[in-house]
Amino acid sequence: MSLERVNPAELSPPTGFSHAVVATGRRLVFLAGQTALDGSGKVVGDTLPEQFERALANLLAALAASGGTPADLARVTVYAVDVAAYRDHAPELGRIWRRLAGRDFPAMAVIGAVRLWDEQAWVELDGIAVLD
Repeated sequence: MSLERVNPAELSPPTGFSHAVVATGRRLVFLAGQTALDGSGKVVGDTLPEQFERALANLLAALAASGGTPADLARVTVYAVDVAAYRDHAPELGRIWRRLAGRDFPAMAVIGAVRLWDEQAWVELDGIAVLD
């Protein structure tokens, strides 16, 4: 498996994401949207960063159970109920990402959502990984 992160010089410098990821591998893993649900199905976390950390941990747990690692992530989409709050917390969210997933950033997008399936959730992450 190989993931080549492509960040053309003519585009603005990426911070916490890659502009493109070229993936070569044998298995694709499609990761369902994960919010800050605990094992009993309740949303946990009183702040956006706390919910982001739990949602990312849940996404990475599903990836690990599929045989992957954070470096295998080719694409992640973040759905945020409050994009302005997400931007305000971006430095802290970046630190959480680097602590849990490292610095091999996938192609990413943040999408504003009116609400998520779990009404108490402020953020949801889904993704695609490429495994060998």
